[in-house]
Amino acid sequence: MTNWRLGIAILGVALASVPLHAAEPAPVPTQILTAKKAFISNVGVDGASWTLLDWAGDAIDEPYNRLYAAMKSWGRFDLVGAPSDAELVFEVRLIGGGVELTILDARTHFTLWALAEPMKPTAKKATWNKNFDQALADLVNDMKGLAGGASK
Repeated sequence: MTNWRLGIAILGVALASVPLHAAEPAPVPTQILTAKKAFISNVGVDGASWTLLDWAGDAIDEPYNRLYAAMKSWGRFDLVGAPSDAELVFEVRLIGGGVELTILDARTHFTLWALAEPMKPTAKKATWNKNFDQALADLVNDMKGLAGGASK
């Protein structure tokens, strides 16, 4: 057997011995669990999403406005007006038929986590708004599951 075939065989045996499921889940970054103050950043929308927002009669900053309202209603974080006053930065964007939320450590600027929720396509404006609201509600629920559902 040639060296590369032997190497592949050894690698195959090694990978086969690795468990498919970890014994316990990896930890959520501490900052997400302990932060009290958050800043929401409007990263924007891609071209296709901009067209959908325009078609639905929504403002270009609608994802930001709706997420801000949902997070404020949840009450888990004090929403602050500047990233320098926050522990976490939530970057919201509408892209590719879905809503994405990236969570950054405000001090280090490292990405801690990313969440995304798809939006069902539709040809009706009323259904678009319903699907948009559902995607944002799902995103906030994902955040609740990650950061802890309790309000301050």
